[in-house]
Amino acid sequence: MTNTKKRAEDTCPLVYQCRLSLSTRTVNHLADLLRRHLKAIRSRWRILPPGKIA
Repeated sequence: MTNTKKRAEDTCPLVYQCRLSLSTRTVNHLADLLRRHLKAIRSRWRILPPGKIA
């Protein structure tokens, strides 16, 4: 038996989502940070806008 770092075929990593109650100011701040990051990495598009991601 050998150790490999490859995933088995037809598998995907688990993704967990959660929702937290945050103030509008906090969400707007996070959305601004996301916008700056996406602009810095020259991301052309995302399915969700930064406000929804935040």
